[in-house]
Amino acid sequence: MAKQDPDKLVVASNRRAKRDYDILDTFEAGLVLKGSEVKSLREGKAQIAEGYAQIRNGEAWLHGVHIPPWLTSSMWAVDPDRSRKLLLHRREIERLDARLAQERLTLVPLRLYFTDGRAKIELALGRGRKQHDKRHAIAKRDADLEARRAMAQGMRRRRQG
Repeated sequence: MAKQDPDKLVVASNRRAKRDYDILDTFEAGLVLKGSEVKSLREGKAQIAEGYAQIRNGEAWLHGVHIPPWLTSSMWAVDPDRSRKLLLHRREIERLDARLAQERLTLVPLRLYFTDGRAKIELALGRGRKQHDKRHAIAKRDADLEARRAMAQGMRRRRQG
């Protein structure tokens, strides 16, 4: 299991992303949110599995992320599936745009979390896997797990004997 950073309160994670994509590089970006969306995130309600990011007109946008409306906010209700602007440095946006255009990659969200009271999203540059690649990755992961178990069992026997 991966180590959890105690300073980060993880709201949502995209476990399918590591299965469906070869992750090449990761970035952290801020999110432009409305007040009721922040309250909803603090309650741990968000779905990022269908999300992706795009660069349009020199700005980064997050699409397909569902943040349900906060229960007690009725006056300023916002669309839960709206596109949200990502906060990245200009150089990062230009570098991402160049890589996306040249290498046919996708920007996928991995985790949505709070750091120092600010909502952040971890984005990954990923190359989509085909079905046979997914099977190969699963088989490799299972073989590695079997090897680790066998080595641990051998170490236990050696200590006892």
